[in-house]
Amino acid sequence: MNDRRTVEMEEIFSGEIRSYTVGPEIAGQRLDRYLSDQEPEISRSYLQKLIREGNVLLDGKPAKAGAKLSCGAEIELMLPEAKEPEILPEKLPLDILYEDSDVILINKPKGMVVHPSAGHYTGTLVNGLLCHCRGELSGINGVLRPGIDHRIDKDTTGVLIACKNDRAHNSLAEQLKAHTITRRYRAIVCGNLKEDEGRIDAPIGRHPIERKKMAVVRTGGKSAVTHYRVLERFGAYTYIECRLETGRTHQIRVHMASIGHPLLGDEVYGRGKNPFHLEGQTLHAMVLGFVHPSTGEYMEFETPLPDYFEDILEKLRNSKTVR
Repeated sequence: MNDRRTVEMEEIFSGEIRSYTVGPEIAGQRLDRYLSDQEPEISRSYLQKLIREGNVLLDGKPAKAGAKLSCGAEIELMLPEAKEPEILPEKLPLDILYEDSDVILINKPKGMVVHPSAGHYTGTLVNGLLCHCRGELSGINGVLRPGIDHRIDKDTTGVLIACKNDRAHNSLAEQLKAHTITRRYRAIVCGNLKEDEGRIDAPIGRHPIERKKMAVVRTGGKSAVTHYRVLERFGAYTYIECRLETGRTHQIRVHMASIGHPLLGDEVYGRGKNPFHLEGQTLHAMVLGFVHPSTGEYMEFETPLPDYFEDILEKLRNSKTVR
């Protein structure tokens, strides 16, 4: 039987060995379930396939399907070499803010995935860029992320930059590393923030239990800093601007949730209540500023709030909860 998700996993994961030691709380658990908890990006069916093919060692010997774990057991997971999928150009509607021989800036709509991943090999921004730019994109990040130096989530809207050559890509990467790129977002969060502005300095890493999520962690995380300021208060909700110093995965979403104010509509880090029937978080990348890699000129681009975001603000302003 051809498991499509299994094929996708073969394409994504590169050749490496990952090791684990079983703790007392895990004793008696099935091997495939344990590995699935440790590696949430990998499907359980693909992990079972790796076990059958002898790519999982248990105490130095090939593991058997359905094996149960004992305390102190040593596991080695051997991931095959990646098979990079062919990413095809697609003619997609792109809202182009600016373009020259070095960079292209796009106003990304809600629901568009930035670069291909498991389950998303068509309809992504990369597919559209490959068609529009006729292959003239930086190859530094490989076939899955050509020209993409930073990304925004599928349900986040706003400005995003792609680089057309490696020189431009390296320049933008250095600016990101030096925290000199201007990135300002607009968001609506749940609850009424106590302060008019604040700074969240908290490292972000993989959630220790829910491995598909990120979290503020005490150890093993990467430095992450978010600045926020209140724009409007609506009692049960607050409209804010966020400025990023760093750019960690889900940074604004994780940081705001960590102080008790998750983004409205956030199905991963939010509270579940969604009176506006949203699909995903209310987060918009409004401003992006950088030094042009060729001219040395500082350039800044601003995108208007999408219609759905404006509609929510209008409803909140007309609501009795506004104060």
